[in-house]
Amino acid sequence: MIEAKISSVHLVEVSAVLAPDPSSPGFAPQSRPVSVYDQFHPAGGWPAPTDPRRKTSLYLEIGTTSGVTGRYGPIDQEAVAPLAEGMAASLLGQDALGGTFIWDLLQRGNRHSRHGNRKIAISAVDNALWDLRGRVLGLPVWRLLGGGGRPNIPAYASTLGTFHGEGQVEETAARLLDEGYTAQKWFFGDGPGQGAEGMDRNVALVERTRGTVGNSSALMFDAFMSWDLTYARRWSSRVEGLGPDWLEEPFPAGAVESFAQLRATTSIPLAAGEHLYDRYDILPFLQRGLLSVLQMDPEWCGGVTDLVRMCALAEPYGVPVIPHGHNIHAALHVVASQSPELCPRVEYLFLHEPERHHFELDPPAPKGGIIALPTRPGFGIELDEGRIKESLDVIAVS
Repeated sequence: MIEAKISSVHLVEVSAVLAPDPSSPGFAPQSRPVSVYDQFHPAGGWPAPTDPRRKTSLYLEIGTTSGVTGRYGPIDQEAVAPLAEGMAASLLGQDALGGTFIWDLLQRGNRHSRHGNRKIAISAVDNALWDLRGRVLGLPVWRLLGGGGRPNIPAYASTLGTFHGEGQVEETAARLLDEGYTAQKWFFGDGPGQGAEGMDRNVALVERTRGTVGNSSALMFDAFMSWDLTYARRWSSRVEGLGPDWLEEPFPAGAVESFAQLRATTSIPLAAGEHLYDRYDILPFLQRGLLSVLQMDPEWCGGVTDLVRMCALAEPYGVPVIPHGHNIHAALHVVASQSPELCPRVEYLFLHEPERHHFELDPPAPKGGIIALPTRPGFGIELDEGRIKESLDVIAVS
């Protein structure tokens, strides 16, 4: 029997100074919950850095008595405090192969574990332990989860940060289509706080993208919890004939009744889930038939362990799961382990993923709109020492 007790937990920060990119236009304005306040909604977006900047990433590393170490990252800064305040130390001596047991201990260990920063920290631990088990057994995580029938996974292009100026939408939409993406998601620049002109721009975004790609690509649109019911109904009535493939998060995640009322008045499919953090959160949406797509994030919802459970919960309701993709690793492996009917594709933020994984060797990336499955053990996350100029332990327990 393999014995691998957890002997150390390190949260490692790697960093380097990056030169400014003279070709970067910056970050486009996006409708956000705070956009109801004009002073928090810069019409011109956020400019690109003009001076060198320090790039940092956090990786959780869990060592064992067997000599094998599991790694996951980059993880969010929100995970640091719960790990430092006792979660990391509580892992010492546990059986690293007993991931479900450890998940349950961490979930039960604090009354606030269901949501928020503690759930983000639990997700990091869970994902690092899946990587560790893969390294112990010499198998990628998608194999550990039972996958084997899908050698590659379609990705949809997520355009977060893309500017909507004259010709920019059309150029980007056409380029993504030429690159082989069969689906692309666009982010609204305006919400109710920007009035009638903002509504016109949000309608025009659908017209411009559909006019560019025709019926050759699915088109999805993300409001990032920044709309109200009246606004969403008005937008939907104006664009319904253009066939948006989904409207994502028009309301805050807990606004179940708003989702229900919008669902009753539009044929546009609704999507949500990245801000739903456990099975109890998604159940009312499933039971009432409110969503056409679920989008839980394995960095936030409890890691691979609970995302797989959520997939099983969604399947009887006929609702596909396309995980939120701000980190490609865990989402890709879970999707690869499920049927194409249940998990048809992954999200790829093409402007952000390359920098997010700046310190890694050969992170997964689409070619022709398709991501080939990793074959290295675990998640296959290996750091490129040539890119790391400084490394320090933010947390170290043993």
